[in-house]
Amino acid sequence: MASSPSFQTYESISSDTTLMHHHHWRAFSAMPTAIISPGSKVSDLPSTREILLRLERYPCRINYARGILEARQQTYKHLSKVIKPLPLESPTTIELRPGNCIQVTLFDANHCPGSVMFLIEGHGKAILYTGDVRCEPWFVNAITRSPALIEYTCGIKTIDTIYLDTSFVDDIPFQTKAEGIAQLLHKVARYPKDSVFYIQAWTCGYEDVWIALSKALNSPIHVDDYKLRIYNSLNTSSSETRPSSSAQLTSTAAALTGFMCGNTPQSGCLTSEQNVRLHSCESGNMCPIAIRSSVVRIQPVVASFSDGAVIQEAGIGGGGEDLEREMELGVPNQSDLEILLKIIDALKSTTEEARDECARALMNALASGRDLQLNMSLSSTKDAHSTDLQRAILSIINSQLMAIPIRTKVEQRSETTLPNIIRFPYSRHSSYAELCDLVSAFKPRDIWPCTFHLETWQNNAMSIEALDKRGHHN
Repeated sequence: MASSPSFQTYESISSDTTLMHHHHWRAFSAMPTAIISPGSKVSDLPSTREILLRLERYPCRINYARGILEARQQTYKHLSKVIKPLPLESPTTIELRPGNCIQVTLFDANHCPGSVMFLIEGHGKAILYTGDVRCEPWFVNAITRSPALIEYTCGIKTIDTIYLDTSFVDDIPFQTKAEGIAQLLHKVARYPKDSVFYIQAWTCGYEDVWIALSKALNSPIHVDDYKLRIYNSLNTSSSETRPSSSAQLTSTAAALTGFMCGNTPQSGCLTSEQNVRLHSCESGNMCPIAIRSSVVRIQPVVASFSDGAVIQEAGIGGGGEDLEREMELGVPNQSDLEILLKIIDALKSTTEEARDECARALMNALASGRDLQLNMSLSSTKDAHSTDLQRAILSIINSQLMAIPIRTKVEQRSETTLPNIIRFPYSRHSSYAELCDLVSAFKPRDIWPCTFHLETWQNNAMSIEALDKRGHHN
């Protein structure tokens, strides 16, 4: 990065390697669940609220007598009366307690529907919490012109601390989302007109890809009822409009699920109809057409390179399998942890490194109180609500080994043979250069990294100060 701005904090650079875990103050993907206001009422975007209330998560409990994990359904419907949405870019005063107020402003984070950054101001201080963010050049340009932020970007005021999404800090350039979609459309256009494609949209944030593919191939996209129910929630009836009309909670809602044009209903690109060319149904319960061997798989990656290598996205920044009804494992106490560690130690068919990674993940889960994604859908288990402990542990091992982004070489095919897997770059997180641009736009006094890979940072003595020095050397 010869001329890219570095992670300069301008007044003081934190050399402390203490890190903030990637909690993101959220329950859904990278949607920070805003602010806890009086009466424990949670405030967030209307789109976040509607999707959150329809998510289905399955935390597991250990049944030692049967040697299995049992899933129990956990939804967020109980929050329906306490979640109070806040609009974007509208400064909102929240009274934490009598006489103690802060002002909160939400900004779109360009990550997935409802994902936001928080500007929190009060008592002469200001912090910007990015959550998961993709700060492409156009995004930084737009955010610096926001009326609610312009006093910070023009130097009238200074942000005290930015809590920054540092999912990726290697100095590797990423293609923009638009460039990634363009690559995908060029590749898809080479296939016969009757080809069927399956899009691996395992979490939220790939809605623009759906829309672009559907338009280019003139085909709707089959999704399972669960996904359809989630995205239909973004088209809600508005009390301020006629009953026949609707309000879209995100810019892509109408294109995804349809809208009314006068008296004529316009369909969106998502459908429950299976006899179509594009599919993105639940991976653990795919429809009969999507599982055919002739179907071409479309797989998003973080970045691609001219030599054919790619960086896979797996477990970066959390989010889990938001669009898949996955099982999760919590570690409630030390005795449970000890039993699970014994199971891990007995799995001699796996490498010592893999067992150590799994053990660390379980210990972190106990320390943080966060559930572990098992990478297992309910539909893949024998009775749809339980699985044996050993299988669950192996799943944790596999997911942990995939969690750190690694540049991998993809097998090259001859030009005359069309591959059955199409990979295209589409990162929902920022590159190092993009983060530098965002920091440069605000010139904060301090920066705190939010990382999914806490131990990697600690083991490599990584810090914001080290990243800043690297930027200066470039």
